Amino acid sequence: MSRSGYSEDIENWSLIRWRGQVASATRGRRGQKLLTELLAALDAMPDKALIAHELETMEGDVCALGALGKVRGIDMKQLDPDEPEQVAAAFDVAPQLVQEIVWMNDDECNYWWNETTKQSERITPEKRWVRMRAWVAKQIRPVCA
Repeated sequence: MSRSGYSEDIENWSLIRWRGQVASATRGRRGQKLLTELLAALDAMPDKALIAHELETMEGDVCALGALGKVRGIDMKQLDPDEPEQVAAAFDVAPQLVQEIVWMNDDECNYWWNETTKQSERITPEKRWVRMRAWVAKQIRPVCA
């Protein structure tokens, strides 16, 4: 199982409830704040590349949440990336949103669909950044005046 905690063993109604919790966490005030800040953090990265399976490496490479953690000044060495509740508390969002972001960062984008050749190719850290930035931007709801 990945650090997202997602598995294929989820039953129909459990999946429906889970997706509702993810949607609620995503569109809520705290979720939208995190996603907006995450988009800015991704754009501010000098090297547009993301890692998988860790928040931050010893060399300073980060996953999507790690990029935001750096901007926020969160000591990510104190966080266990495999504990969504702990990470969620540090980022002040629901664990469901953390798990969704981690899944999108680590698992969903393991393969990138190449529209030109109609084949999958292994994703690089740079492609992961492009994919995550597009996904995060799509999750942000427009602010109504």
